[in-house]
Amino acid sequence: MHAETATPEIRHIVFDIGKVLIHYDPNLPYARLIPDEEERKWFFEHVCTHDWNVEQDRGRTWLEAEDLLLEKFPDREEHIRAFRQYWHEMVPHAYDRSVAHLERFIAEGRDVTLLTNFADDTFDQAQEIFPFLKAPRGVTVSARVKLIKPDPRIYDSHTKTFGLDPAATLFIDDALANIEAARAYGWNAIHYVGADELDAELGRYGLMK
Repeated sequence: MHAETATPEIRHIVFDIGKVLIHYDPNLPYARLIPDEEERKWFFEHVCTHDWNVEQDRGRTWLEAEDLLLEKFPDREEHIRAFRQYWHEMVPHAYDRSVAHLERFIAEGRDVTLLTNFADDTFDQAQEIFPFLKAPRGVTVSARVKLIKPDPRIYDSHTKTFGLDPAATLFIDDALANIEAARAYGWNAIHYVGADELDAELGRYGLMK
């Protein structure tokens, strides 16, 4: 439910990418590379951790990231380098209904942009795997601006780069912290939890056919 008493007129729609437009799961290649579930869990908790991966979203290169881990875990070189090597397997498919909305909004002449926490080179790779990521007017990639959601500065950067009116902007993201930060900045926002819920929320903003 929204706190607003009146539905705002939306002129700018901003999509997150991972787990909104495309699926992402590091376990997909590692289930093959480290078949033992407990060992794989240990690896993600101690070696290629979430916090380690986030720094690539902030702009650290993969070579720097790998070298850092190889100093601590020299016996894990194969599995450390596999994260980047098999990254494409972590993004196996698009979320068709979300993509359909993105493409429909563009076809309707609406202003669509992307705001994503993504490493520099893997974003280029994602655009090759999923060409619809090239369709919006533009994108803010966290690694390229050296800011990551939910830092308020990345919303400000995106707003200024693309000339958005915050009150007329609608953001769609799967992470609640990113949604809360966007709302605090002045955007409208939808927390993506599934296709049916997205349809319902877009309907509340008058953005469904």
